[in-house]
Amino acid sequence: MNELDEILAGLVSDRDDVVSEIGVLRSIYGDDAIVLWKDCTNENRRRRPDDTDVTIRYELRINLLPPYDELDKLRLLVTIPSSYPSTSPPQLQLLSRYIGAYSVDSSLFGSILRIFISKDGVEWSPDTVCVFDGVEHVRERCANWHTEHINAEKAGTLLREDEKESKKHEPNRKESPPEGGHMRMIDPPDHPVPTLDGIHIVHTEPIHDRKSTFIGRACRITHPSQVPIVLSHLRSDRKIGKATHPTINAWRCTVDGLIHQDNMDDGETAAGSRLAHLIQILDLDNVLVIVTRWYGGIHLGSDRFKYINQVARGALELGGFLDNPEERNRPSRIKKRT
Repeated sequence: MNELDEILAGLVSDRDDVVSEIGVLRSIYGDDAIVLWKDCTNENRRRRPDDTDVTIRYELRINLLPPYDELDKLRLLVTIPSSYPSTSPPQLQLLSRYIGAYSVDSSLFGSILRIFISKDGVEWSPDTVCVFDGVEHVRERCANWHTEHINAEKAGTLLREDEKESKKHEPNRKESPPEGGHMRMIDPPDHPVPTLDGIHIVHTEPIHDRKSTFIGRACRITHPSQVPIVLSHLRSDRKIGKATHPTINAWRCTVDGLIHQDNMDDGETAAGSRLAHLIQILDLDNVLVIVTRWYGGIHLGSDRFKYINQVARGALELGGFLDNPEERNRPSRIKKRT
């Protein structure tokens, strides 16, 4: 029995829908297509036998739709909250950095995160399982995205060939700057960046140690739907998007008297839960904290958590979330290391 089966076997009877759905997904995509997300192993070990508040995360590896089914498999992180399917939908996150030869951009990443809460996504209703519908929607969306990039590349090639041909018949002349100024070439953005209406993100100075770099960011949020928008915005930055762990994060906000909270390791095992613990012990609300790590090839051991906590706390201080005078007077120690 593998780790995922152990978790499923320990679930209480009122979550039979989840167990049945995973069985159906295995029959459709294959037994090897579903793998327990690595962060869930430790969570399961800490769980009490009678604990019903279990969030399940597993990785789903599937082929794209034809004619792109020969490309590398899509990697999706499926998060099943304890309240699914009765009162909450699941969440899908694209783990693949590339689809074919094209780097995944923020618009695709964000649209998949919002697939069950967007009018352009998959409709979900309480007490209805929907992971399969969401996954098939993702396959179709990724195939269409890949087609659009192929067509855009072909169009760009044809345009460049037309320009070369037209220049052959133009008289030789030098370009001159516009009157009263200098010519300036501005490169267009590679992809549209989501706008952050009223959301201000602060960031710390980087910490460097043994070729690894850590930067903390924080912003104030008022609704869970803002979280994927902020994460997509950050990933749209080319430098952040190329980080080993771009958006380790934790967040918490209160809506209509109900507390909503979650965290994500983004590949850095147990880092998200540590950020969530930091938010909890500081008793913060309506906040999203993100840490980006560029891994330099040298293992830091437990020091990496020290730096993650340090830049996170520094970002919270810069964002004005530490209203306690004692916290404000404590030095953040966010400075560059040699």
